[in-house]
Amino acid sequence: MSEIYPLVTYAFEVEWGGTKIGFTEVSGLDFETEVVEYRHGASPEYTKVKMPGQQKYSNITLKRGTFASDNEFYDWWNTVKLNTIERRDITIKLLNEEREPVVIWKVRNAWPSKVQTTTLKADGSEVAVETMEIVHEGLTVQND
Repeated sequence: MSEIYPLVTYAFEVEWGGTKIGFTEVSGLDFETEVVEYRHGASPEYTKVKMPGQQKYSNITLKRGTFASDNEFYDWWNTVKLNTIERRDITIKLLNEEREPVVIWKVRNAWPSKVQTTTLKADGSEVAVETMEIVHEGLTVQND
């Protein structure tokens, strides 16, 4: 009988717009189904019925190091104008030890809602990190 271990989270890749981008962190891959409560007046039960409602998705946060002459975050951000947005499908893959995808998150119609640049500190020695928060219209999970 072989041992089964949980997956580790440090090996992953993100693809958007046909490009693979390196990130230090991806968070917000959350989804839930809203609960709709209902009770009609003639019901003999004194409790509400709970039914599934609409699906709801969290915003996804992507963090990466800042590189000279790499404006990919800002180029996408600059496509956001009033009522016109460059929407992208994004694929996030969790990789095993052989760098093969084992869990795949497919994000539909994403666009950047917030970009945060690094904090500058004269006495610091940290790596410059930029953050992008994206909104989207759907998330599917494929667990191979």
